[in-house]
Amino acid sequence: MNLALHTTICDRFRAEVPIFGFAHSLEVVAAVTEAGGIGIWGATRNTPEEIIDGLAWLRDRLGDAPFGIDLVLPSGMPERDDRAALEAQIPNHHTSFVASLRAKYGVPDDGLPGTRSRFVRSQQMADRQLRAVLDSEVPILAMGVGSPAAAVQGAKDRGKCVVALVGAPKHARSAVESGADILVAQGYDAGAHTGEIGTFSLAPQIIAQAGDVPVVVAGGVGCGSQVAAALALGAVGVWLGTAWLFTKEHATHPVVLDKLIRASSSDTTRLRADSGKTLRQIKTAWSDEWERPTAPTPLKMPYQDILVGDFLGAVERHEIEPLLKSEAGQSVGFFNELTTVADVIARLTGEADDALAALTRRSSVQV
Repeated sequence: MNLALHTTICDRFRAEVPIFGFAHSLEVVAAVTEAGGIGIWGATRNTPEEIIDGLAWLRDRLGDAPFGIDLVLPSGMPERDDRAALEAQIPNHHTSFVASLRAKYGVPDDGLPGTRSRFVRSQQMADRQLRAVLDSEVPILAMGVGSPAAAVQGAKDRGKCVVALVGAPKHARSAVESGADILVAQGYDAGAHTGEIGTFSLAPQIIAQAGDVPVVVAGGVGCGSQVAAALALGAVGVWLGTAWLFTKEHATHPVVLDKLIRASSSDTTRLRADSGKTLRQIKTAWSDEWERPTAPTPLKMPYQDILVGDFLGAVERHEIEPLLKSEAGQSVGFFNELTTVADVIARLTGEADDALAALTRRSSVQV
């Protein structure tokens, strides 16, 4: 047990260190838990059947060790999973723009969907995904965008711990009122869907509002001194996602991995072109094209998903190098080589120990 980093999160989940590891890779999720942290599977783009199978795989691999699942349950989505109905509402200017990118970069139209267009992000699909999670044995349910009171209560009724990711004080109030057990203060620095407030401006405000609800810090965390700083602010742990893209377990595409390794913290951008909501990712030709003055304004979720989903799927399948990309937070600047999940956690904890020890030494110096 690492006493310096031991918090209530460790006690609650029988974890060795208060590090949540979010990833879309089941291998990474399992490895985070096996290395003493708490693996969280990002499964919002998985079908209910895949969720059932994935959670069963994690349970078989990890036994009683802690792990969780993250779903995105935004409000205002269409009622039904009806792709044709959405396509009929997409403006011609937008479809023409995507067609121009297909021609410019030689992206084949192979007739297959991508990750974002396999199904419509609808209330119907969200209900089915949530049902698959509630009926499973997964102990932790995290919600990345929105914390519907019915979903929170359904999870709590089944003995699950509910974790709500929040990017603004008003979101924290809503999550606490809904009954969330843990808040993740996710700052502007983070990869994927982020708000407008930087991590170390956001975290103290969330902690002040949370009352007895524990708070975890996310967004730009890539070294142990940040772990120590999060604890000093009053948080009970940290949440990382970008770090795992550099691990062997994640098996990131070699071209994308090279782009990530070469990227600095300033080589990321927030873009609405993927989902309709702000999504931090590394800068590529994809972001360049959508940031041009002549580009159309991205559509709202889930229309943007359907507009670009097939195209992005073809980019990945046919390895169109200029457009290959990855979600990543500003912590991308802390990583510059292929590593392993265990080594990342060992480095973070070692650096955090050193930072806390140095802080203790400085505080004991007589002036």
